[in-house]
Amino acid sequence: MLSAIIICFTQVMYSQQPTAKFNTVEIHTSMQCDMCKERVEKKLYKVKGVVSVNVNIPTKIVQITFKTKQTNIENIREAISSQGYDADHIPANKQAYDGLPDCCKKDGGH
Repeated sequence: MLSAIIICFTQVMYSQQPTAKFNTVEIHTSMQCDMCKERVEKKLYKVKGVVSVNVNIPTKIVQITFKTKQTNIENIREAISSQGYDADHIPANKQAYDGLPDCCKKDGGH
């Protein structure tokens, strides 16, 4: 009898565990060059929970895999914005954007 209760309790506990521990998202950015890529990658790897970052400069898309219990897509967008780049609907932080080299600005040399 006791073993049947333990088995039933164990099945209920495991069935309530969240299945999605990781999430992968694509964020459209305003990055222009390899310096942008390096700057954004360095910042994103400092965000707790970010597991991998893949930047595609020609498409201006950043693919990020992260632990869902440690961060979320909005925190990641804010981290990109804080470096001076647009991140989907979040505009670049103006002060950070103003401090970017000209080649990294949307209207600078490209």
